[in-house]
Amino acid sequence: MRVSVAGAGLGGLCLAQGLRGAGIEADVYERDPAITARFQGYRLVLNPAGFEALRGCLPPRWHPLLDAIVGDAYGERLILDPRLNRIGELGRGRTGIVVDRHVLRHLLLTGLTVHTGAALTGYYVTAEGKVETRFAHGGPATADLLVGADGVASAVRSVLSPRTTPTDTGVRFVIGRTPLTERFAGLSKAFGSKIAGDGVSLLLGAMRFRTPPKEAAEELAPEVALPDVRDYVRWAMILPPDGSLGTSTPQEAALSRMDGWHPDLRALIEQSDPDNSTLLSIRVVEPREHWAPGPVTLLGDAIHATSPTGGNGANTALRDADLLRRCLIEAAEGRQNLLDAVGDYERQMLAYGAEAVRHSLDALPAFVPAPETA
Repeated sequence: MRVSVAGAGLGGLCLAQGLRGAGIEADVYERDPAITARFQGYRLVLNPAGFEALRGCLPPRWHPLLDAIVGDAYGERLILDPRLNRIGELGRGRTGIVVDRHVLRHLLLTGLTVHTGAALTGYYVTAEGKVETRFAHGGPATADLLVGADGVASAVRSVLSPRTTPTDTGVRFVIGRTPLTERFAGLSKAFGSKIAGDGVSLLLGAMRFRTPPKEAAEELAPEVALPDVRDYVRWAMILPPDGSLGTSTPQEAALSRMDGWHPDLRALIEQSDPDNSTLLSIRVVEPREHWAPGPVTLLGDAIHATSPTGGNGANTALRDADLLRRCLIEAAEGRQNLLDAVGDYERQMLAYGAEAVRHSLDALPAFVPAPETA
């Protein structure tokens, strides 16, 4: 069996690792010109299901390394004012562990065949039931199954399920990261909490590695090369629905809305890495239909993109990868045919994926600030 995976995000790479471990050939095709073309290194919270799905797709020999490079999720989930006074609570917090996306992506890339600069332009199913994928550059690829793990703007989804389209919530946020110094460690009560300002909300989260990733890899899995990332604070400022940057950089956009805020909060933004800061929009993809069964399927944000306020986007993509891996192993071992295996995956994935999107949208209003006062 041969599988083509469109998209080198966490879900697609996790699936490819799981298939590789099962002896199933998997090629990954990424539209970016290089793996490092875009920064993708913010902190993620993995719940127990997401973490176990990730472990299930990784070689067991890397499990000690994975355990070493994660951190522990914590936070009081308070509502604070810009001077860090407590004014309310967000409700019960999420449990789990934290992982750096950039570090995890490098782990998942290890040993895989990834074709960069491979922008998918279409595909068709041959008379023999194979799927031939075409790209803007280079020749086509033929496989038994094509998996669209190519994100919110999925080219695979646009063909397979054209009525399933992204919805822009209208919410924008600026996001960045700042080295976790002793000064910023003093902001611990704000980690996992919401700081409610005039027309904005600021969310902070600490990424503390149990062991620095580069050192952990050198000691526990020398064949894995991980970036030298140190502890940091991930910050995200959510703008009101009609908000815009109005300035040239994410840091300036945040600081322009922080007059009178606690000096440590302003310093956190001032000292952030400008190369790792950006403006993002919150778009969701709700699975609305079950397409005709065939040798093409979808995974992760391509079919159920969630709002980050739900904390379940990466977890759901990893769950997809592990579920599809297990279904495809059954097909490879002859316990069921390929289309039945893919159908089993899709029935489960579409149900829990739709629930993940609903949950994330239900959680969004608690974080979206009120419109700015005049």
